[in-house]
Amino acid sequence: MFTSLITINRTLTTAARCKRRVVVTGMGVVCPLGVGTQNAWQSLIDSKSGITKLTDQEYDKLPCKVAAFVPKKETDPDGLDMNSYFTKSELRTMCPATVYALIATEEALEDAKWKPTDETHKRDTGVAVGIGMIDLVDVCTTYEAMKKGYNKVSPYFVPRILPNMAAGNISIKYGFRGPNHSVSTACATGAHAIGDAFRFIRGGETSVMVCGGAEACISPLAIAAFCRLRALSTSKNDFPYEASRPFDKDRDGFVMGEGAAILVLEELNHALERKANIYAEVLGYGLSGDAAHLTAPSEDGTGAILAMDRAVKDAGIETVDITFINAHATSTPLGDAIELKAIESFMGQHSKNVTVSSTKGAHGHLLGAAGNLEAVFTILAIKNGIIPPTLNLHNLDTETLLNFAPNTKKIWSASERIALKNAFGFGGTNACLCFGQYNE
Repeated sequence: MFTSLITINRTLTTAARCKRRVVVTGMGVVCPLGVGTQNAWQSLIDSKSGITKLTDQEYDKLPCKVAAFVPKKETDPDGLDMNSYFTKSELRTMCPATVYALIATEEALEDAKWKPTDETHKRDTGVAVGIGMIDLVDVCTTYEAMKKGYNKVSPYFVPRILPNMAAGNISIKYGFRGPNHSVSTACATGAHAIGDAFRFIRGGETSVMVCGGAEACISPLAIAAFCRLRALSTSKNDFPYEASRPFDKDRDGFVMGEGAAILVLEELNHALERKANIYAEVLGYGLSGDAAHLTAPSEDGTGAILAMDRAVKDAGIETVDITFINAHATSTPLGDAIELKAIESFMGQHSKNVTVSSTKGAHGHLLGAAGNLEAVFTILAIKNGIIPPTLNLHNLDTETLLNFAPNTKKIWSASERIALKNAFGFGGTNACLCFGQYNE
């Protein structure tokens, strides 16, 4: 068991917190486990994997040859066909991440039954959707095109590479005139977007927010760059389903993934008045900075502890109320160990009552869309009383009081289900979201 190096002051709880409650009323998913929220969730709890081998010749000389793509219609009957959603001219104006975000948004709004036509309602609906990293293929292709002549540069090149264009396109498509916000904080992007949207509603700036993140940057250059950082898994190229191994002693790096997940957050009374379905309540949000290193977390877990502590304080609960943590855990040797150290330091003796899981074993690491996709799975865990499994966890390399869900789902029997969702990014940026069952 680890002892925290931080003395946490719990006297500053929620005195200044606005009492407007925020709930989740809609969700949409496009990810390596499937298209559609229920498809992805069912694949996850059935212990399926969306990670495949990179077979294109461009990847032959790279150390990593695995990734997690959104399944496409050409190879999967239930896969995604972008052409069924958009015309070819529309697709030329958007990067794939924006396309994923728009498709997931349509599902989320349909799920929430919220497509207002009234101008007042449109003005009371905002968007907070981020992209963690631009598609490097766009940049390289455009640079090569420019060598042939200025006129070969697409007029849509800039809109395709701006990280706020997913949010912009969503706002434009549905006429939402509330806050139009985008955050790009590496692998914490999706969680920060949800947290910021939560604060917009709680603070009274708007009643509804469409929020989340999107990512689609798998390419030979991106794989090569992360390999140079020694961040990717390279030991399971012939066994892609085994490549992402959160917490397992044989883990050797993360697997790049792509996709989008969008949530509709809503002020409680607004949701009740229109009799919306409520999945869960957003209870709190915490942020912190490691102030330590460009790519590595602080060794004592300071940043993670501070983010979790601030989320719990913001929620006005105690650590003993939390029984599930959806970890950031990407399958890197350093990161997973430090996160477990931080969680146990923060939870103390209550650790024996907490189950930790990382769903990245099934869908890889979606970078800027990781925190939001995993937030969706955390919310569905709360709704269904099922903790999703951590695939490929066979040998834990840490002595800990914490519990796990190795390889198969676990029934979550707590009388009141409250969970934390961690998300951490390069540059030492951290986010933690607190979700709970909705209780009147």
